[in-house]
Amino acid sequence: MSKADSSTKVLLFAGPFELRGTSAYTLRLAHYTAEYGIRARVVCPDASKVDPGIRSKLDITEYRNLNTPILGQAVLRLVKQEAEKNLPDLIHIQSRHVLPQGQWLARKLKRPFLLTVNDYLQSDERLRIDLRWCKGIITVSESVKKDLLARTGLPEDFVLVISSGVDVPDVSHLSPVLSRDHQPVVGTAGPLEAIKGLPYFLGAASRVLAENPEVQFLISGAGPEEGNLRHLARDLEITENVTFVPNLYDFAISLEAMDIFCLPSLRQGLGTIMLEAMALAKPVIATGVGGVYSVIRDGETGLVIPPSNSEALANSILNLLHDPLKARAMGESARELVREQFRVETMVEKTVEQYQLALHGAVKTGSA
Repeated sequence: MSKADSSTKVLLFAGPFELRGTSAYTLRLAHYTAEYGIRARVVCPDASKVDPGIRSKLDITEYRNLNTPILGQAVLRLVKQEAEKNLPDLIHIQSRHVLPQGQWLARKLKRPFLLTVNDYLQSDERLRIDLRWCKGIITVSESVKKDLLARTGLPEDFVLVISSGVDVPDVSHLSPVLSRDHQPVVGTAGPLEAIKGLPYFLGAASRVLAENPEVQFLISGAGPEEGNLRHLARDLEITENVTFVPNLYDFAISLEAMDIFCLPSLRQGLGTIMLEAMALAKPVIATGVGGVYSVIRDGETGLVIPPSNSEALANSILNLLHDPLKARAMGESARELVREQFRVETMVEKTVEQYQLALHGAVKTGSA
């Protein structure tokens, strides 16, 4: 699509910003769609976790209590009233968690909407879509699309795949992976939630340290499992080698500090933070779940292990620690894969195309 084709106003309807891939997705859309003439406005209940430098450049409006059960409806009516003063052409609901509110807003404003689904529905979850106003659903991987179709019965041509994209930064200032000038650092990053499988990361850390006590382990992120994970590190007697970094605006500094990135998730829609690590030429070890298979070619762009298996994770970490040349080559292959298939510019261009199709024609189906 030509960057001069559109002056479309898009309301990005989001949940609270957190240190996770889905929030980074919204920020990238808000920033990069401007290059296509899109005027993006973000509406959310809480943007306090957004870097002030980034927030100052974007149109982000906070509506406190928008996501609370009692006050939420009153706040949502306020959002509607203010949106009526400058009506968006399209609403892009950023996750299924805010679908009920975003869908209500679309109906009241009589505006079409798109929905992005980043992960899998819970076992008892139902997705109720207003097909009058919804013009399509974007999923981040074929795995998420397949699961969504199976669970909802939606027509296949209503759901498409646009993989999350990330920046590919210059890495010339970084030390080579597993360079002798520093202790090796093995890390993970993301929300500290049960589904992320982080106890298995700590279990692997304990096994690795039994063989190589010089390795440092880094857990970057915040979430409800932080206390349990700190307690487990104490029980395993590895606290001197494990660092928690919960209070950051993004994962850039943490990812740069790592030599090896681990994604021990039990379920995973795609793995945006994993892509960020790969873009930095970090070798990745990931569990073979969900959308991971659409990114990792085992032994080439990363290592794939079974979920819930500390021993397999530890063995893979030791494999890379023992062979720095292999680790660096794998990291470079991973970076090249991201450059070819998961650039943020590609994601944004395909998303903007869907905006135009949602407004002026049928949504393109399949893998955009």
